Amino acid sequence: MTKLKLGAVPDEKPIKMSVEVSAEIHRDLVAYAEVLSSQTGHKTEPKRIIAPMLAKFMASDRGFMKARRTTRQTGPSSG
Repeated sequence: MTKLKLGAVPDEKPIKMSVEVSAEIHRDLVAYAEVLSSQTGHKTEPKRIIAPMLAKFMASDRGFMKARRTTRQTGPSSG
């Protein structure tokens, strides 16, 4: 079985946002949710995997993490 990068989706209180995605991305989200559901045994809606995917992406972006650490150390710029 293929190991997905995303695991079970945590049940946290969400912040509601509206996002538009292309039809292709929607199809991929639906397919990903189906595979995840079969692996976890829990029905997962495509909209519930967007936030964990974004979190995983940002956590793996070294440039972002470095910039975030730098910003936290120096404080927000008065710009």
